[in-house]
Amino acid sequence: MLTGVLISVIPALICITFHELSHGFVAYKLGDPTAKRMGRLTLNPIKHIDVFGLLMMVVFRFGWAKPVPVNMMSFKHPKRYMALTALAGPASNIILAIITLLIYGLTYTALGGRQTLETAGGIALLMIERLAQISVALAVFNIIPIPPLDGSKVLFSVVSDKLYYKLMKYERYGMILLILVVSTSVFSSTVGRATSFLYEKLFVAAEAMHKLVN
Repeated sequence: MLTGVLISVIPALICITFHELSHGFVAYKLGDPTAKRMGRLTLNPIKHIDVFGLLMMVVFRFGWAKPVPVNMMSFKHPKRYMALTALAGPASNIILAIITLLIYGLTYTALGGRQTLETAGGIALLMIERLAQISVALAVFNIIPIPPLDGSKVLFSVVSDKLYYKLMKYERYGMILLILVVSTSVFSSTVGRATSFLYEKLFVAAEAMHKLVN
């Protein structure tokens, strides 16, 4: 049971760390040093954990981390740069998933070619694939246009400045709406299917790498 938990928890920690680090790094490069000053430009997962969000990822493969603080007033173009900062998280997870799947295909035969808890190689394969699955799920989940998820910041960036700042005031209530959405069948039939579809398409990378080395 402990091994099974670790197979989910460790990949989830890696995914949220890359996700939040990417937000902070892009924000820093675009002119906002807030995340750097608060010690969030780090690969230390403890700095990025939201316990409930991590639990959601382990159980449902959809969840969130502690948001990296961003002061959009530090940006030269606040709305545009905020959208780019928001997109950095999901983009990093897609890149991480592709790299992980390439590793999966490369090492599949060497690790025994079978996902099982009975061998070290099988456990490694399970963990590698789970990392890719959670990474894709995190990317898809975060492009939902409901505050405080990344998709809302991208969507809000195309509205007028007046409406943008008005919408941002209600961001705190978005989590309630988000939990309600996640608990419905609509969520699994849309976000769940989108995640499965994208993962299947990206898994081609693993298959190609496996054929290349064998």
